[in-house]
Amino acid sequence: MSNYDSGNDSILEMYIFESETLLDQLEEILLQSEDNAELTPDDINEIFRIMHTIKGSSAMMEFDMLAHSSHKLEDLFFVIRENGIKQEDFGDLMDLVLNFSTFLKGEVEKIKNNETLLDENEELIVETDAFLNRIKGLSQDPAVKAQAEIIGSSDDDASTMLETTVEDDLFGDMSFDELVNDDSEVSEEPADFVLTNEKPNVYCIHTRFNEDSQMENIRAFMLVNKLESIGKVSKTIPEQLNNNPEAAGIILKNGFYCHVETKADKQTIENIALSILSVKSIEFLDCSQEEVAELEIEAKPEVAEIGKKAPEKVNDANKQKNNVQNLISVDLNKLDTLMNLIGEIVITESMVFGSVGMEGKRDESFEKASTQLQKLTDELQDIVMSIRMIPIAGTFKKMQRIVRDVGKKLKKEVEFITMGESTEVDKTIIDGIADPLMHLVRNAMDHGLESAEERIAVGKNPVGKVILSAQNVGGDIIISVSDDGKGLDPAGILEKAKEKKLLVKPEEEYSEKEILNLIMAPGFSTKETVTEFSGRGVGMDVVKKNIEKVGGSISIESEKGSGTNIFLKIPLTLSIISGMEVLVGEDIYEIPISNIRETFKITSNQLIKDPDNNEMVMIRGVCYPLIRLHDIFEDKKCETHIEDGILMLVDSGDTFACLFMDDLIKKHQIVVKPIPKYLNHYSIKNSGIAGCTILGNGSISLIVDIPAILDHY
Repeated sequence: MSNYDSGNDSILEMYIFESETLLDQLEEILLQSEDNAELTPDDINEIFRIMHTIKGSSAMMEFDMLAHSSHKLEDLFFVIRENGIKQEDFGDLMDLVLNFSTFLKGEVEKIKNNETLLDENEELIVETDAFLNRIKGLSQDPAVKAQAEIIGSSDDDASTMLETTVEDDLFGDMSFDELVNDDSEVSEEPADFVLTNEKPNVYCIHTRFNEDSQMENIRAFMLVNKLESIGKVSKTIPEQLNNNPEAAGIILKNGFYCHVETKADKQTIENIALSILSVKSIEFLDCSQEEVAELEIEAKPEVAEIGKKAPEKVNDANKQKNNVQNLISVDLNKLDTLMNLIGEIVITESMVFGSVGMEGKRDESFEKASTQLQKLTDELQDIVMSIRMIPIAGTFKKMQRIVRDVGKKLKKEVEFITMGESTEVDKTIIDGIADPLMHLVRNAMDHGLESAEERIAVGKNPVGKVILSAQNVGGDIIISVSDDGKGLDPAGILEKAKEKKLLVKPEEEYSEKEILNLIMAPGFSTKETVTEFSGRGVGMDVVKKNIEKVGGSISIESEKGSGTNIFLKIPLTLSIISGMEVLVGEDIYEIPISNIRETFKITSNQLIKDPDNNEMVMIRGVCYPLIRLHDIFEDKKCETHIEDGILMLVDSGDTFACLFMDDLIKKHQIVVKPIPKYLNHYSIKNSGIAGCTILGNGSISLIVDIPAILDHY
């Protein structure tokens, strides 16, 4: 325990920031080294430097136990630097140092939260001493050896604790008609695949995805992965699918083209392509046709532009390396304060314009000054928001450690693929989605992926895949967690939901999407047995709530036997958003633009009712429930005739509804303010209100919580 005076906050904050950064670097080096199955001299020197730095700064801050632990690792890597490490000891070294990293991170987190630190770290110290003696070739002290064996056996016990859970029954057995991509050999060819004895043929394939599928480049990437299991994909249009923001637009416009060299027949290729979720059609083209060349020319200008920009980026990057990096660390609380001030400026600006508008007097000089003020305010707002934006790569790297640890415990080989790591998101939102992402990745490992034996039995490669990707789509970020495991069994989900009494309508009325969404219902994920990774009261309902807390939504796609895709749609920032001002009776409400799909008027003849006498609206052959906002907010002075008001189609993930209101006023930027705490006992949040904002005339307008309304009404 340290006697450090916590009053000197600036030095303590610097210590915490530096320690967390160094430990993240340590973990990244270790995971990369484990993937490469070697520790380079540079890696060893860097790890030695990291531990030496943490040891010195911990000693200065009087965190004696942290300094002692870091010193132990420093000694270990001094020996490794001098003598090297044998291949048979490499795996144990990775486990030991990663355990040390986890321990040190936990202690630094305690310092951050002003909690009491441990006085000693006996188990890891004993294990490190035993490992040092082992690589030095020294005989172990009997007491040390016994202690090390106890520690080792406890790890084995932890892995054997994993038992089959009720939720595993949701993933049905697979009738397999596809292979997944991997460089390792499969023991035998699946019976569903027809191979010829001739030389490989080259097929030119044109694939189109469903119009509303989104993230087409990631779906194309998954298609290439599966096609390479039966041959070689020699060419794709667009060429670059990963970290290419233009690729999704190109594929949406022209479709996805690829050349496959394989001995498999066309039917096999078609089966593989159609097994990918959201594939609409596949067409085989003659590679020699002029039509293909013309199509390539159509797609290449956009690709060529990407290619032209790349060298400039490389040159800029090289220039940047030669210059001093102009970066500083800023306390997030200061950025929050700055963001609040910008919000107040935006509100004040609206008030100034509103007061002048009431008088109806605007001279030319005022118009010029107001236009310039608006321009500068917008620029200031954009800059402040960009300061808060950080790449999601850090969160993705943390998931790599989870995949590694869970894979070892479950004895599953997994290839972890990340895409779109450079996508930037508000720091507050990244903090809010870290836990839901961790839960989804663990679920994919624990419940989604089969064991190696099960995968081989159905013709799959024993190495499973988990893909984590992020991409900008309009004003939102879409993050997907995908696996090529068992997939979800709709029949099993429906049966379990029925047992738990979670159904709110007859079974036959549930669509497949609605059935899949039942796994996010509270109480659905209750386990009969507790394992290390599930059954601790944190289910998909908690994931959904946490995503909705940051203004996001979650949707699920799955095919039994092929895998599962879970999509998280989250806003770029929470502080200032675009909203539509609407009139309900005599009150003004704000509806986030991100939830709005379209607005329209109808006549009473277009209004229909379901058997339970609920109002419905038919739009282009699809029925949507009608929700009258004046009923929700108990406003008596509202238009009740359907012809006199406006209907707005809104969505939250896969759930849609039409809202009825008096009128639309205007679209504008709104500063989101939390609901005052003294109103919490009125259950404001449960009544469809997400927050509030201040209008130009100084009055308060409530922000409608679309996800809550669609869930409860």
